[in-house]
Amino acid sequence: MDILIRQARLEDDAPLKDIAIKDGKIVAIEAQIDAEAARVIEANGKVLIPGLVESHIHLDKALIADRLPNKSGTLQEALSVTAELKPTFTKEDIVDRAERTLEMLIKHGTTHVRTHSEFDPSQGFTGFDVVMGLKEKYKNLVDIQVVAFPQEGIYKAPGTEEMMYQAMDANADVVGGIPYNDTPADKHIDLVFEIAKKYDKPIDFHQDFKDDAEGMTIEYLCDKTIAEGYQGRVSVGHLTSLGALPKERLEPIIEKMAKAQISVMSLPATDLHLGGRRDEFNVRRALTPIRALRDGGVNMCIATNNIRNAFTPYGTGDLLQTAMLAIPTAHLGGAADLPTVLPMLTTNPAKALGLTDYGIEVGKAANVVLLDTESVTNAVIDLPTRLFVVKDGKITVETEKTVHVYR
Repeated sequence: MDILIRQARLEDDAPLKDIAIKDGKIVAIEAQIDAEAARVIEANGKVLIPGLVESHIHLDKALIADRLPNKSGTLQEALSVTAELKPTFTKEDIVDRAERTLEMLIKHGTTHVRTHSEFDPSQGFTGFDVVMGLKEKYKNLVDIQVVAFPQEGIYKAPGTEEMMYQAMDANADVVGGIPYNDTPADKHIDLVFEIAKKYDKPIDFHQDFKDDAEGMTIEYLCDKTIAEGYQGRVSVGHLTSLGALPKERLEPIIEKMAKAQISVMSLPATDLHLGGRRDEFNVRRALTPIRALRDGGVNMCIATNNIRNAFTPYGTGDLLQTAMLAIPTAHLGGAADLPTVLPMLTTNPAKALGLTDYGIEVGKAANVVLLDTESVTNAVIDLPTRLFVVKDGKITVETEKTVHVYR
C-alpha cells in the first residue's frame, strides 16, 4: 500500500476502521488491515472525512479589501468598488492573490473548488486566463472547476455575450449567470441555458441576492430547468430573497426547486455582512432559509464566496469557520440539525459539482482529511486542526501541533 490509515473514525458509535490507499484510490476499508505501507498514519480514533468541497468562491478578486474599501457595507457599493478596481488588475497581481487564496484553502483540507471567474469588455479575460492556468498548475493539490461568470451582466455590458462563448471555447467547466444584475433577467437566464446546452455544461447562477422578495426569478429558473431537462445540473448561490417570504409562499417554491433538483450554495460570510444594511431595527439575518430548503429536499451547501474584498472583508479559507457562521445564524445547532452541517461541506457540494469519484468508499479517489477530533457530530464546532490531507492518494498537508498547558 502507499498509505495505510489505522483506526480512523468514520461514524460516531461505530467501530474504528483501517483505510488502505494505493495508486490514488481507496482499496480497502476494514476493521484491521494487515499490510505493508510506504506511510502509516496512526489515527487513534480521530475523525476521517472526505475532502472538503468549496462550491462557490471567487479566486480572481480575493485579497483586495485594503485597496478600495466598501465603506457602506452594501452590495451596491461592493459591486461598484469592485468594478472600479477590476481594470487595474494585472496578470501578476491576480496570480499572486489567487495562489495565496488557494494555499489557504488547501491547508484547511479543501480538495475540490468551484470558482467563478469573471470577464467583461473593460477588463478582458485576464482573470479568467489566470484561473484557467492555475487549474492546471494546482491539479495535484486541488481539483478546480472554473465558472464562466459575467459579473457585470450580459445584455447591459455589450460584448459580454460573445465573451461567454469564447470562455466556453477555452474549456470553462460551468456556465455562470447573474440574472439580478442584468436586464431583462429572464432573457439572461434563457441565454445561459442556450450556451450550456450548446456545450453540454452545468449551470451556476448568482441568484436573487436581495433582502426582499421583489423581482425574484427563482421560479422562472425552476420552470426553465425542468423544461430544458436540466434537473440536477443547476446550482444557485446566495438566494437570500427567499428569506423574506412567509411560509405559505416559500413552501411551493421549495417544492418546485426540489423537483428541478436545483442545488443551493448558502454564502453566510458574505450574506450576513452585506444583508440588512438598511434595517434600522430587527436587522435581518439575510440568509437563504437553509433549514426549510434542507427539509424540503433541496441539496444544501455552505460555501465561502469571497475572501477579504469589498463583498467579504474577512476570511481564512477555512470552510469549517464558514459553517460556524451558519450554525447560529441559520439555527443549525440543535441536536437534529448539527449532524446535517458537515455534509453541506462534503457530500452535498460534491453532488452539486457532479463529482462521481468522491467519498470514503472502496474504489473512490483517495481524497480525505484527518481531523483532530474524535466526534463526527462535533467535527465542525470543534474547529479541529487538519492533521493530514490526502489528495489522490498523496499526502499534501501534514500538520504537527504541540500544545503545553502549565499548571
